[in-house]
Amino acid sequence: MLKSFILVSLMFMAVLFGMQQANEGIQNMKGYHDSNLKGAFTFQEGKDGQVQASILGKDVSSHDLQQKKEKLEEMKSFNFFSTVGKKLSEGISNLSESTITFITDLITGN
Repeated sequence: MLKSFILVSLMFMAVLFGMQQANEGIQNMKGYHDSNLKGAFTFQEGKDGQVQASILGKDVSSHDLQQKKEKLEEMKSFNFFSTVGKKLSEGISNLSESTITFITDLITGN
């Protein structure tokens, strides 16, 4: 599960990087800077010295992420996905074990 999450995170970052590169390529082809074209992700330093980030035009802050984390913990979605994953893996294991047992019984003639 952790490997899958890391892989999905890496792929997401690669997509964002690709979008940023495509945006820069479009600007280079035009030969001028168009303010309507925004980057995939941008970082800006605010007046108070804090760094502000935006992904796909939406502002993201650590406060927003904290609120989302608290909301997810309230919904107990982590436990839901964990139990669904465990039941799914148990079902697939039982199905494959019974299939292998059936095939070996057919071959050996028991």
